[in-house]
Amino acid sequence: MGREWEWEWEWETPRFCNSPGPRLVGYGTMTILLLTIALALSLLAIPFGLPGTWLMALAAFLADRIGDVHIGATALVGSALIALVAELLDITLSARYTRKYGGSSRGAWGAIVGGLVGAVVGVPVPLVGSVLGALGGSFAGALAFELWGGATHGAATRAATGAAIGRAVAMASKAGAGCVIAAWVLGAALL
Repeated sequence: MGREWEWEWEWETPRFCNSPGPRLVGYGTMTILLLTIALALSLLAIPFGLPGTWLMALAAFLADRIGDVHIGATALVGSALIALVAELLDITLSARYTRKYGGSSRGAWGAIVGGLVGAVVGVPVPLVGSVLGALGGSFAGALAFELWGGATHGAATRAATGAAIGRAVAMASKAGAGCVIAAWVLGAALL
């Protein structure tokens, strides 16, 4: 009866290296539960500008290495690649939309810098301050850099609107990538 709450350590050879290391054995359900919680919290962190996709890849790696589930190299490498692509899209989409809406490369750089500064500084609104800061920062950065480059107010506003739309699309695509990572990792852990 008390056996279900005891922790057992067994020395095994890990799958990715030749040195032995500790593995938690016999508690796959607990590992999957902890993995699910970690993936859900990481997914919720994505819209707030936190590296949720990377946290998901890290949680999958730790569950595979320490826990009693086998996720597999394909899912681990795939989740890391998806996280990398999501980060690149997160950085570049506001710049692409700035250019799409008639902005210059200067305005595109302003959107990138403004979005990063806005996400870090945030807006003093509980829970969504960094999201609003990133959107507003992309808008303000693109607007300021376009006006600095000599664009008219109308053209600069149009480019800045594109930057804010691009930042929103970037956040949505990163959240979608997080959903793909979570589904892939949980599917690999359960099957």
